[in-house]
Amino acid sequence: MSLTLLLRTSDLKETRKFYESVLGFDAFDSAEGTLTVEKQGGKLIFTDTWGAPDGFSGTIYFTVPDADRYFTSIQDKVDVAWPVQDMSYGSREFGIKDCNGYHLAFQQQV
Repeated sequence: MSLTLLLRTSDLKETRKFYESVLGFDAFDSAEGTLTVEKQGGKLIFTDTWGAPDGFSGTIYFTVPDADRYFTSIQDKVDVAWPVQDMSYGSREFGIKDCNGYHLAFQQQV
């Protein structure tokens, strides 16, 4: 089963720019005026229909082939929530906050 999240944003243009220019995702307009961003099979959909995000208590995880390399490529352009580290549950990962305040984690299995 695959999973796709529909998230709120108050600015689709800013979100597109962040995900394309900073994180290197592909971004394209999708149904009902939404924005879809995708990288290596991970996909998020954003809408501005309901206004700005009003809170999200989770972290969205993406699996990447090389967490260290990806972190190095974006660390100076993002708000780092936690740096690359080995976790007790068997992954190497780091976390950031995106332009909407969502926490994103990028992990690789070790």
